[in-house]
Amino acid sequence: MTPAPKLKRSTFLKAAAVGAGALAAGPGVAAASRTGVQAVLTTKVADLTGPGLTDRFRMQATDLGIPVRTPDGRMLFMFGDTFEEPRVGGGWWRSPVALWSTTTDLNSGVRWSGAVGGAAAQQLWDYPHDNPTFSTVLPSDVITIGGSMYLHAMVNKGLGNVVWTEIWRSDNSGASWYHTGAKFPSDLDGGLFQLLTWGEGNDGYVYVYSTGFQRNKPIILKRVRSNQIANPAAYEPWGYRDGVWAWANPATPILNGSFGEMSLRPLGGKWVLTWFNAGDYRIDGIIMDTPTSNLYTAHRQTLIYGGAWGQENDNHVAQLYGGYVIPGSTLSDMHLAVSQWNTDAGWPYRVMQFRVRGFG
Repeated sequence: MTPAPKLKRSTFLKAAAVGAGALAAGPGVAAASRTGVQAVLTTKVADLTGPGLTDRFRMQATDLGIPVRTPDGRMLFMFGDTFEEPRVGGGWWRSPVALWSTTTDLNSGVRWSGAVGGAAAQQLWDYPHDNPTFSTVLPSDVITIGGSMYLHAMVNKGLGNVVWTEIWRSDNSGASWYHTGAKFPSDLDGGLFQLLTWGEGNDGYVYVYSTGFQRNKPIILKRVRSNQIANPAAYEPWGYRDGVWAWANPATPILNGSFGEMSLRPLGGKWVLTWFNAGDYRIDGIIMDTPTSNLYTAHRQTLIYGGAWGQENDNHVAQLYGGYVIPGSTLSDMHLAVSQWNTDAGWPYRVMQFRVRGFG
């Protein structure tokens, strides 16, 4: 049995008591983040992982669940640190792992059709955890471009300590992965190019929002030609210099805050960003015209609040994080994969599905 990982996330995840005052908003309705903005309606659809749900894949405890549409039309969900038993450290430690789904009706909840690796969900590539160089590899975001999928992964020596990041590729809808050769140093852009999210525009570019993996930093923007995504030298920063925002200027933060996991996607003729707002202990969303839009003035709302254990409801979740847009979503009817980890008890440590109506 693999020894339990040395994960100290009690400081990495906000304490559940923070933000509990937001409970006054009432079940199922997230209060508007700005005066005059109509509240969204948020409901929990289902637990996606855990006992009775992912036992057959030998992965009762897992998190993240970053979803993407595969080239063959299915969905692939990419998970982080995964264990066989329903607790963190509960045997057979793997990361990343992935599950497929053929679900078409999101309102009925995502259901799994299979695991990458066979009957049991296998680690996507072989490496030993807690080795002298690093402890685990966590997925950052995954994207489909044509017939290939690209996974940006963070190589960590303890949570919050990224030693480098890299890009992996699959040419068979996620069934197998190989290293592209692309590696990025952890101190790139002052440490703001560690945790990223990306989406492909209709102009031949992939747009990338990134931050540090410490949940206390702002985000920056880069772009890269879709056919150059595995070439680190091809990434072009967006920055402010001499009174002007322009490409090829040194990267400048586009939005201040304490950013955790993010999901940037083109959706309904707009772009949407959802993220774990660690500073305010909640999942927020922004709708913008383009990735270079002014994020301070773009339409922004809180989608799900953090809450206290024993006081959860449809839009208050204790020790929440993640918040990834599930394929098939629309701006007015959006589904999110949301993680939860009770860092004191080790369980729950799972992925859930939430539905957000009225955001767009």
